[in-house]
Amino acid sequence: MIADFHFLRPLWLLALFAAPLLVFLVSRRSDVRSQWQDMIAPHLLDHLLIEKGGKRRFQPVHITAAVIAVAAIAAAGPTWQRERPPFVEDTAPLAIAIDLNPTMNATDISPTRLERAKLKVQDILNLRKGSRTALFAYAGSAHMVLPLSDDASLVKTYLAALSPQIMPVDGKNTAKALQEVEKALANETVPGTILFMTDGVEHSAVQAFGQYQGRNALMVLGIGTAEGGPVKTADGGFLTDASGGRVHAKLDVDGLKALQSASKAEVATVTADDADVTWIVRRIQTNFAAKTAEGLTRWHDTGWWLTIPIAVIGLFWFRRGWTVRWAVYLVAAMLLADTDRAAAADNRFIDLWLTPDQQGRRAFEHGDFQGSAEKFADPAWRGVALYRAGQFQDAIDAFAESETAESYYNQGNALLHLDKTEEAIAAYQQALKRRPDWPDAKKNLAIAQKLKADKDKQEKDAQQEQAGIDPDEVQFDDKGKKGKEATMQQGGPQTADMWMRNIQVSPAELLARKFAIEAKETTP
Repeated sequence: MIADFHFLRPLWLLALFAAPLLVFLVSRRSDVRSQWQDMIAPHLLDHLLIEKGGKRRFQPVHITAAVIAVAAIAAAGPTWQRERPPFVEDTAPLAIAIDLNPTMNATDISPTRLERAKLKVQDILNLRKGSRTALFAYAGSAHMVLPLSDDASLVKTYLAALSPQIMPVDGKNTAKALQEVEKALANETVPGTILFMTDGVEHSAVQAFGQYQGRNALMVLGIGTAEGGPVKTADGGFLTDASGGRVHAKLDVDGLKALQSASKAEVATVTADDADVTWIVRRIQTNFAAKTAEGLTRWHDTGWWLTIPIAVIGLFWFRRGWTVRWAVYLVAAMLLADTDRAAAADNRFIDLWLTPDQQGRRAFEHGDFQGSAEKFADPAWRGVALYRAGQFQDAIDAFAESETAESYYNQGNALLHLDKTEEAIAAYQQALKRRPDWPDAKKNLAIAQKLKADKDKQEKDAQQEQAGIDPDEVQFDDKGKKGKEATMQQGGPQTADMWMRNIQVSPAELLARKFAIEAKETTP
């Protein structure tokens, strides 16, 4: 601790020289002998001066000098211990990438490898309550299922929808999955952990993991056994090879060992009990603590403690007098006589230390979205607070106070909650005019257009039914589906959790469409 002692702003220590200089100048100015010694002979000066008896050693200038000295040390920022910056998440973000290769349906682990992996993810979520978790799926291609979210129930909903049938590209590309997850975590303020759940890795993935230079910790949980087992298919049968024999999939133990030796990734295999889950959660917290100690911590400024001796020293400036004493009593009586005034005094006291936006941020972090909306002066943050509070129309009014791309994007999200698809489309288009290459706005625009098309189709079908037309005779145009179906991405201050609950298709169908569109967009 003593070895870590230093000053955060050492240049303020130069103010220490002002304290003795002030004492010297004031003492010299009050010294009558030094003022007249150049004008009157010393033998005459002794008889002309009348020295004051009992000259005080402790004078007001000494109090001032002491305050300057202590204040200089306080302003220099003495410190000897670290602290985490404010508004930084206390728990590490976790991104889980699940292998959806057909071999994950092998039955060597009951009921299947994939179902066991899902159960393990649920156990991890239960142990990390309140923490943010993102979900990814990969086979021959890699896709985001959900961005980082602290809503465990939402994660579990889309976790249950994962199956090899929703993947648009066959094969296994673990290196691509690592790239996609790393891209999604790039803007996070704190380092996280990337957990892969798979029954094996390919050679190219071993090389990619070995060359990984990101700040996130890598973990791999092998799902399966070395003995292997038959692979179930969607129709309840078993996967067969070209000769008609059953495919017997084994855990790629050699590949996992090669990965562990060639990279910094921590590798383990699934266990029948919760030992593997406990190990994963413990390593996530350990990695988070190590990473934050490296770069996301700062030195704790203890200089503010010196305000106490400064206040005590300052008391010596007060002199007895009914004016000061009764003025203090009068103010205290006025504050205690009226609780409203007392509350106003508390607010004024808080205003001395925190700006309205900082007060709003404190309320926002504690889940008081309505209270934070009343505090925020910044219209963007006020709009976010109103959005979280479910006051979407008020949120739109707040976002509309600015003309930025983010403002129109957030307006579009709020308008979708109000089922105003046409206005939402216009808002997303305005956002793209100001920021043409914004993928989140493009995807949400596609969603809004899809919702509007579905709504128009329903109205058209209803009109046809009223006219006596058989719905089976209606021709449907599916050409407009491309690019119009995707999950909402976390591009603004708010998350996608609330919005995704309103999607009126099954999670599996939604993910299958989304993955297919993304796979086509990335195909050269």
